[in-house]
Amino acid sequence: QLFCDDKSQAIIDLLDHLCQENHVQRKMNTSVLKIDKTTTGFELSTTQGSFNCAKLVIATGGLAIPQIGATGFGYQIAQQFNLNVIPTAPALVPLTIAPQDLPNYTQLAGISFLSETSLGKIKFIENSLFTHRGLSGPAILQISSYWNPGNKININLLPSQNIIELIQHQRSSNKLLSNFLSNYFSQKLSHSLCDLLRFDPPLSQLSKTQLSAIEKLIHNFQICPSGSEGYKKAEVTRGGVDTNELNSKDLQSKHVAGLYFIGEVVDVTGWLGGYNFQWAWSSAYAAASNF
Repeated sequence: QLFCDDKSQAIIDLLDHLCQENHVQRKMNTSVLKIDKTTTGFELSTTQGSFNCAKLVIATGGLAIPQIGATGFGYQIAQQFNLNVIPTAPALVPLTIAPQDLPNYTQLAGISFLSETSLGKIKFIENSLFTHRGLSGPAILQISSYWNPGNKININLLPSQNIIELIQHQRSSNKLLSNFLSNYFSQKLSHSLCDLLRFDPPLSQLSKTQLSAIEKLIHNFQICPSGSEGYKKAEVTRGGVDTNELNSKDLQSKHVAGLYFIGEVVDVTGWLGGYNFQWAWSSAYAAASNF
């Protein structure tokens, strides 16, 4: 991953400088009312008059973060020109737990831990976080891009070790289970796990049934989220303009000459770590290289 040495404003200033250097004209506070196909390209009817162009690039983003202006405008344009749009959903987003189930996890709120979070064959080993509404943290945000309502998520709380083997090494100890678990988890999480198990005996008194319950809780913690925190909290939008509708070299529509779709409006969703920014810039470069 690459990070700015300075604030994000440095990136904005760089892009602004490049626009000025290349004589880009920007029409601010302007709404596009209608787009028509013409014999020479396109005609845009806007709140600042009409504009004609030979090539039209749709780079309007997705639905994530509507509070800064995100809309479905790009999808509407795609549908106007009969391009297939893959159903959209919030992605890289915290997941929620149904209100009736939340009391089971109240004691875990605010606890962060390294986990292997999986959905089928898809796995991420990163931090997870219980919140007052459900689940968050990098591992949860990553898995949310693949999650659909009704899917159960598996969380391995101790991905690099086997809890049963660790217990067996101290099987004769009179140390309480919660104290033993604090060797691998925070004290708060250790006690919360014992609360969920509803037992906290010395290691020497653990039964086979209890050992099985410990293994299941720590290595196969299952949760069925009720939903997500939506586009307001999502970092990106999953779905969008079908990539099968676009030329892979320059993102131009295969059926409408001169019409391009780039960035998040396209059905391309990256992981955390700058991949979505990279896609936005790379797809823009691919399209511009054809001009």
